[in-house]
Amino acid sequence: MKKSFLLFFCPASLCAQYVPDDPALHQTIARHDSIFFDAYNHCDAKLAVYSDYYAEDLEFYHDKGGLMQSKKEVVEATKKNICGKVTRHLKPGSIEVYPIKDWGAIEIGMHQFHNKAEPGAVPHDSKFIIFWRNDGEKWKITKVVSLH
Repeated sequence: MKKSFLLFFCPASLCAQYVPDDPALHQTIARHDSIFFDAYNHCDAKLAVYSDYYAEDLEFYHDKGGLMQSKKEVVEATKKNICGKVTRHLKPGSIEVYPIKDWGAIEIGMHQFHNKAEPGAVPHDSKFIIFWRNDGEKWKITKVVSLH
């Protein structure tokens, strides 16, 4: 009876725990996510670090803002609209990383954004997808899907 009760309230598709196929890759991408978003959160001082993570052929899909296909445009928009105003906070344990053979990885996760101009606003979880390309020396972000 207990087992069927749990299955009713917790179907496997909703309660399955993510286990990375490649724990070392998961750790690598999580580390780069941390470095990249630390630079995002402190972009007044770390804009070069932030910018360096983006590939020249960047595609940035934002559900509210549309598609941007210019690294320069994304960095300038960040400088204008984010630096000193907005911070990103990763939802702990939400990162999933999937290897892409002979290319890199895809990261999927949840995060929240806090806007200093709206101190009373309640942040909500947002989904993101980042395509990471590894050229053998560096990890670069080639595509971002940002869903709010």
